[in-house]
Amino acid sequence: MPVLDPNPQNGQKKMLIVFGSFLAIFVVIAVIATIASP
Repeated sequence: MPVLDPNPQNGQKKMLIVFGSFLAIFVVIAVIATIASP
């Protein structure tokens, strides 16, 4: 789901994948922290 560019080049696509994976990891950590907190 490219948001910045409808037809991204190779470098842009890699950047989007890295940013998306980082965002997903951050969301997972936030959910785990929310569940683990009393």
